[in-house]
Amino acid sequence: MKPKIFIDGEHGTTGLQIRALLAERGDLEIISIPTERRKETAARAEFLNAADVAILCLPDAAAKESVALIENDTTRVIDASTAHRVASGWEYGFAELDKDQAKVIANAKRVANPGCWPQGPIATLRPLVAAGLLPPDFPITVNGISGYSGGGRPMIEDYVAKGEDASEFQVYGLTLQHKHVPELRTYAKLSHDPIMQPAVGNFAQGMITVVPLQLGGLGHVPTGAELHAAIADHFAAIKGGVVEVAPYAHVERLPEINPEVYNGTNRMKVYVFGNDDRAQALLIAVYDNLGKGASGAAVQNMDLMLGL
Repeated sequence: MKPKIFIDGEHGTTGLQIRALLAERGDLEIISIPTERRKETAARAEFLNAADVAILCLPDAAAKESVALIENDTTRVIDASTAHRVASGWEYGFAELDKDQAKVIANAKRVANPGCWPQGPIATLRPLVAAGLLPPDFPITVNGISGYSGGGRPMIEDYVAKGEDASEFQVYGLTLQHKHVPELRTYAKLSHDPIMQPAVGNFAQGMITVVPLQLGGLGHVPTGAELHAAIADHFAAIKGGVVEVAPYAHVERLPEINPEVYNGTNRMKVYVFGNDDRAQALLIAVYDNLGKGASGAAVQNMDLMLGL
């Protein structure tokens, strides 16, 4: 019997992407609420409890409501909202977080899908903190840019309506209270909140995250090559992972560092650049905010949970 998959919120941005990714899958049965019953709580409860895996593509409050509607001990949940990312009883759905994280996800009943913005910084920072090259209290700033799909349907509609008049580069998060900060702090193993300074560009999807490092104040100042080796060793130990580490290179620019280069995939590529004379470094990650940052990660987690 094929596993039953229910996407609660399948008509939103992430839900639609997941449906598209699963459209050709013959090893699954996708169950959907009939259109005329979409707003019925009883219908949601019925389908949630009928599913082997429920993928929640909902606002935080609605995601919590969906979890509360599950009355059996067989429905497993992947939550794409921010509601449970640092919650007790939920495993973090970044399969490359550690060498055993894929097994943790495979055995989990409740998985919190990662947010798009934290994944790149976590991928680059966590190995360095774990290796002792950066202390947990190191001051961290995260910059970057994502496609406007990261803002959900309202931002998508706004950008599409404005067309060529839409902002090419719009900084946001100016209150310094980005919703992904707790997640980033927790899984990058930081002891202080980082500063997140995100921006959105006039392109649909894809993203780049950048973590600049001022290393001169450390007792042992790691070289760029040492930073790169620690990150490369981390991902080399993960079998079946989808995160690639670029070779360490001293270059002024690389055309391949393009926010849209991995669109439509679940891939991520990490880069380390350093200037040892200045004791400075840059940690860069490139991935699709709707792929590895949302729907792609959800499907990866679903496959792990089902042993597919």
